[in-house]
Amino acid sequence: MNSGPTVDLNKLRDDELVILRADIETELNRRGILFSVGGVGEKVAISFFNSKPGLPNLIQAPTGAKNVDALSREGDRYSIKTFMKAKKTGTVYPDEKDRDRQLFEYLVVVKLNTNYQLSAIYRYSWEEFVKIRAWDKRMNAWYLPLSKRNLNMAEIMFNEDML
Repeated sequence: MNSGPTVDLNKLRDDELVILRADIETELNRRGILFSVGGVGEKVAISFFNSKPGLPNLIQAPTGAKNVDALSREGDRYSIKTFMKAKKTGTVYPDEKDRDRQLFEYLVVVKLNTNYQLSAIYRYSWEEFVKIRAWDKRMNAWYLPLSKRNLNMAEIMFNEDML
């Protein structure tokens, strides 16, 4: 793959760097490539699971699947939430008719560092999620508080401290 010319970002003025970022975002959008913390986390999580023997292989869920980001070959549904510095995950919207209806089999929480590199992956069963979830009144949805206690309750799939 030809990487083409490289830009020494350190030599760019602040305004040039902002314009470059805007140009890159525009091109990503034109190509239909989503670049967000959540999008990166989903790709990292799926790649991680698929690269580890003994873990289920995951595929990206169809666009628009509510609360489900990946599927296993066994049919398990995975919701993937990603954070860098946040104190809570993104929201999990309940079923409109039954607020306690099971929406997925596993919640995977991906922690990225500020360079978008994998820092940790945590996995919760639906039952574990239900025990520690919290309700966001404003969003009318569930979320997981990212306290040390809650993170330690997860199955720790990866932690950079394990290296």
